[in-house]
Amino acid sequence: MGNAVAYLALLTWPLVILIMFKRMPVERAFIWSILGGYMALPQITQIGLPLLPDLDKVLIPNVTAFVVCLALVRERVVVVPQNLLARVLLVLFVLSPAFTVFTNTEPLRFGLVTSDHTTWMGIFSPANATIPGLRLYDSLSVVVAQIIFMLPFFLARSLLAHERALAELPRALVVAGLIYSVPIVIENAIGPELHRMVYGFIQHDYGQAIRFGGFRPYVFMPHGLWVAFFAMMCFASALLQARQAGPEERTRAIMIAIWLGLMLVLCRSVGPWALALVVAPLVLFFGPRMQLRIAALMALTAMAYPLLRGSGIVPADALVRFIAGLSPDRAESLAYRFTNEDILLERAADKPLFGWGAWGRNLVYDPETGEALTISDGQWIITIGQAGWLGYIATFGLLCLPLLALWWRYRQVPNTQIPAQVGLLALLLGANVVDLLPNATLIPFTWLLAGALLGHAELQAERTRTARIDKLRQSSTRRTLLATAQPRQRPDRFNPEQDQLS
Repeated sequence: MGNAVAYLALLTWPLVILIMFKRMPVERAFIWSILGGYMALPQITQIGLPLLPDLDKVLIPNVTAFVVCLALVRERVVVVPQNLLARVLLVLFVLSPAFTVFTNTEPLRFGLVTSDHTTWMGIFSPANATIPGLRLYDSLSVVVAQIIFMLPFFLARSLLAHERALAELPRALVVAGLIYSVPIVIENAIGPELHRMVYGFIQHDYGQAIRFGGFRPYVFMPHGLWVAFFAMMCFASALLQARQAGPEERTRAIMIAIWLGLMLVLCRSVGPWALALVVAPLVLFFGPRMQLRIAALMALTAMAYPLLRGSGIVPADALVRFIAGLSPDRAESLAYRFTNEDILLERAADKPLFGWGAWGRNLVYDPETGEALTISDGQWIITIGQAGWLGYIATFGLLCLPLLALWWRYRQVPNTQIPAQVGLLALLLGANVVDLLPNATLIPFTWLLAGALLGHAELQAERTRTARIDKLRQSSTRRTLLATAQPRQRPDRFNPEQDQLS
């Protein structure tokens, strides 16, 4: 899908990335390669390649930034993490989709009713009569796709681990929020029309843009929920800048934060509003160590949610009744979501380890018509259905591990010795992981955050080991100096026995 402008934007983005790397510091150019592509490139538009993933707004920025860093900038990119658990999760993340292909070669057929030697096809046939099985040579394509998804993770872990590089991320988000405020205001007035005006089509259902008596902006992102979560990240980053600003810049920083907060309100999405109510007070009034604790708690919540949901511990009915008292429409939507999750969990239980694969094989269909009876919204249920529990553990483990590692490394460090941007970025990643429960907002910038924070956690671990070794060396050197400096005990000249021995 898309007009000539859409394909031109995809094909010229590598040139834009090259120019940025020529004119900006490496860290800043890398951040804007990923963030800028996510903000500006068209949705859905793809350029097909045989046996390889399609060229789109994810693949082109990821691969181009990686190639430029290696070939032109000559930056050293370490792919294998130092953390042993991260290595295991990474191998599982890359290779488990190949096993998903091997266990899903059979086609799924619907709408076939045989009677009296005649076959009647359902009303959605023949298009929805059969979902083909996965082909064995698809295993190469899915492994390559997994590696491409992880390229921002690898690059960020190598390029953004240091405090100075991490500080570029909040600044980039504030600038990005100010840039995006213009199309947000425009689409609040005219609806989600910019993608159609520039690239020739609307990327999502127009009806879902109508909320609270106005329009939710889509701009050039997948949906209004993505725009709202992006606005929440920009708003939280502006709050940190306002908190850290000096007397001369404080007024300007506060005004920027207020403006970006207004943009979040104009996005008209309840979920990001709720996340902002949690993140904003933590950024304004608490230190990095408390922020890391809350981020680690968010990670544990996201990891445990599928188990709690499957075992019935999550009080789904009570939550629906509570929301019904606030908004009947929201309660109906939540109840529908919970019902879908229950059905999809039963479906996933048929292939628990490696899942059903892509092409909609993880959904439930009417056996006669082939009509889809379920939809999958949350990233967690999508991952379990398509990649199984092993795929879920690998994906969410790699996203949550940096938060747990940072909390562990900084748990006894004073607030004054923890970089403020580390606490903020941990909160943003933790909020994104929590948002993956109701939504599928897993984007390249999410992997960038995870890689940067894991790299910083590994750097902090290396610093701790180096300091411990230096302390042991100093202690050993001090003992040696004391031993060599101690005077030899001379015999008492007035001891007759010692005189006889001498």
